[in-house]
Amino acid sequence: MKKINLHTHTIYCDGKNTAEEMIVSAIEKGFDVLGFSGHSYMSYDESYCMSLSDTRKYRSEIPRLAEKYKSDITVLCGIEQDYYSYAPALGYDYIIGSLHAFYNSKVDDYLCVDADAGMLAKFIDEIYGGDAYALAEDYFKAETFVVEQTGCDIIGHFDLLTKFNEHLHAFDESHPRYVAAVDNALSHLLAKNAIFEINTGAMSKGYRSKPYPSESILRKINAGGGKIIISSDSHAADTLDYAFEDALVLAAACGFDSIMTIGDDLRFTEVPL
Repeated sequence: MKKINLHTHTIYCDGKNTAEEMIVSAIEKGFDVLGFSGHSYMSYDESYCMSLSDTRKYRSEIPRLAEKYKSDITVLCGIEQDYYSYAPALGYDYIIGSLHAFYNSKVDDYLCVDADAGMLAKFIDEIYGGDAYALAEDYFKAETFVVEQTGCDIIGHFDLLTKFNEHLHAFDESHPRYVAAVDNALSHLLAKNAIFEINTGAMSKGYRSKPYPSESILRKINAGGGKIIISSDSHAADTLDYAFEDALVLAAACGFDSIMTIGDDLRFTEVPL
């Protein structure tokens, strides 16, 4: 099994290290493939995405570094295409499609679910009148169409809105309304044949003790014939393979007997778990 990670960020967006520092770390950690997935430009929130000018620099530097280090590692240039990004995701090696915020017509604004626990709690209290499940329903209603919206190969952190839930306890993830919202989204997405990532990013930041998606959701993905890939959503050079073993154990416990990898021809293929 190749050691790969396709979800990584650099100083071009909200990462802490340069692309070259990430590559050197990946080589030291024994990676065969490192894929970069800078946050696509988002006009609604420029705080953590690549600017349009940095996107051009990113698209130039990653291929240059791929050539420089080709004898040691395969380096790919992908994009994490945000649901509401209108910058075209063309010419990348792969696309991760993610919903970081969803549009709420009541306040005519985008509600970011992964920036801050206090902000999420404020949304629930002030916009949804304390009804956390109404927020979850709106989130998953948008998430339902992430493949059509982004053209992605990989669905990023499907249940991202639970990033702070271990401490915030905003949602009971077994509540019938929450479960129904998840199931409605999954029934649509599983038919699209995109790959779901098992994402350890919130673990490395101390927000979660387990990866996204939750075990119950992963079991449903497996039962529905969905495919998975493991990534660390790394924003720093020292977390490139954070909790990968935990993710593999979780995948096996949820019934998966294979995971997806990417070949030299940039096609995704299954390998035994």
